[in-house]
Amino acid sequence: MSNDTLNTATHTSDTPQLLLEHHLKELRLPTMLREYDHIARQCAVEQVDYQRYLLRMTELELLDRERRAIDRRIRQAKFPVVKTLDSFDFLAMPSVNKTLVLELARCEFLARRENLLLLGNSGTGKTHIALALGLAACQQGHRVRFTTTAALVSELIEARDDKKLLRFQKQIASYELLIVDELGFVPLSKTGAELLFEMLSQRYERGSTLITSNLPFQEWTEILGSERLTGALLDRLTHHVHILEMNGDSYRLKQSRRKRNPPSER
Repeated sequence: MSNDTLNTATHTSDTPQLLLEHHLKELRLPTMLREYDHIARQCAVEQVDYQRYLLRMTELELLDRERRAIDRRIRQAKFPVVKTLDSFDFLAMPSVNKTLVLELARCEFLARRENLLLLGNSGTGKTHIALALGLAACQQGHRVRFTTTAALVSELIEARDDKKLLRFQKQIASYELLIVDELGFVPLSKTGAELLFEMLSQRYERGSTLITSNLPFQEWTEILGSERLTGALLDRLTHHVHILEMNGDSYRLKQSRRKRNPPSER
C-alpha cells in the first residue's frame, strides 16, 4: 500500500473523532468532550446500550455545568472567605437560634423578599453566619453580593462622583441577596448615610437584604446621623424581617483564651 493510501486511510479514520470533538467544542459541552471516550469504553465493557451511554454523558454535563454555575456565583458574590454552617459552633453561642438559622439556609425567605438582621456583640459569629447563608443561596441558584458597609458606601460615593450612580444602583438591585456587613463599626458621613439609605430603600420588597450590626436599633442614629433617616430605614428593613439576636461573649476571645491557657491534664 502506498504512503498516499495510508495517509488517506488514517485521515478518514480520524475524521469522525475530530468532527465530534469540534462539534462538542462548538456546542460548549466541555464535560462530554473530556469524558466521551472514557465513558464509551466503560459502557462497552458493561454492555450498556447507546441510549444509556448518552444518558450518562448528558447527566455528567448537567452536573458539571451546575457546579461551574455555583462556582461562578460564589466568585461574583465577592465573599472575603467561604464559610459554611457546618463549621459554626452553635454550642459556643447558645443565644443563636439554630432552628431559625437552618430554616433560613433553605433560602425560602429570598422568594418572599424578606430581610435578615443579625445583631449582637463583636466576635459572636454574625459574619460567619452571613457568609454561610450567602454560600447556601449561591448553591441554590441565587445571585448574591457581599460587602461591608464602609466598602458599599465608598462605592456609592465613587459611582456618584463618576456619574455612574444609576448604573451601580441597578447592579446592586439585581442581586437577590445583598449582604451588608459591619453596620455600626464606622460612622457615616451625611452623604454616605443618604446614599446608603437610598440604596437599601430601592431594595424594599424587591430583594432581600442581610445586615449585620454590633449595635442595637436605638443606637443606629449614631451611625446614620439622623433620627429621621434611621426611622425610615428601620421601617423598611423590619417590615418583612427575621432578626437573629447574637449576644454573648466573643467567640474569638474564647478561642484566644483557650490557646493561651489550655486545660491542664488530670
